Amino acid sequence: MEIKALGGCCKKTIANYEAIVQAAKELGIQEEVIHVTDMNEIMELGVMSTPGLVIDGKVMSVGRALTVAQAKELISKAMNKCSCCCGKL
Repeated sequence: MEIKALGGCCKKTIANYEAIVQAAKELGIQEEVIHVTDMNEIMELGVMSTPGLVIDGKVMSVGRALTVAQAKELISKAMNKCSCCCGKL
């Protein structure tokens, strides 16, 4: 699973990155969360507003800093699991 947190170095994008990293850790994901700060790369993904979240090439969130709970929900959906703790499909 490839998880990318999009955005430069403003407070919102840093908070978004940190929330995504924490969410991935809590979900037991071993892969490193990639922090994409290059605006050209971000625009190539079709994203025009940061912060953002991309999982396996699919844009999951743009224009808002996620909480850990929101990031966990989006990552869980991408893993084909429900957003609660049961992990069922």
